[in-house]
Amino acid sequence: MKKIALLRNTLFLLLITVNIGCDQISKSMVRERLEYLEQISFAGDHFLLTKVENSGAFLSFGDDMSPLAKTLFLNLLPALTMLSLIFWLFRGNFGKGMALGICCVIGGGIGNIIDRVAYGSVTDFLYIHVGFFRTGVFNFADLSITFGALFIIALQIWKGWKD
Repeated sequence: MKKIALLRNTLFLLLITVNIGCDQISKSMVRERLEYLEQISFAGDHFLLTKVENSGAFLSFGDDMSPLAKTLFLNLLPALTMLSLIFWLFRGNFGKGMALGICCVIGGGIGNIIDRVAYGSVTDFLYIHVGFFRTGVFNFADLSITFGALFIIALQIWKGWKD
């Protein structure tokens, strides 16, 4: 039984690390190769790469907070939340799908925390505009968090339909 738990926890750490790694590598490439607000269009301007530094949270929420409030709400609270999720993940008994979703949320959350601590802001660089669908500028950590959260919600809805 201990070998199974060790293997499971190792896979969790690997998933989280891959999420963090993809996020940090992509942000590093953008920081090195794009000027602030430089734009590179793909697929007929439907997909745009641009470098933006977000000193707030999702869609710049909290950008105008005091430095103390930013430290508390954008660094400390997310760090405590990620630690709680990690503890919950390793202590819980989740199905594979739920564990995948939680690992994505944790990996993305840690990726953005690393940016806030190391650079004072989060590097965002992806923008999508297809028809009426438009996003804000985001990064791979945001994508990971969103995928993980939506996957967890979808699993819960699916579970409810099956019951």
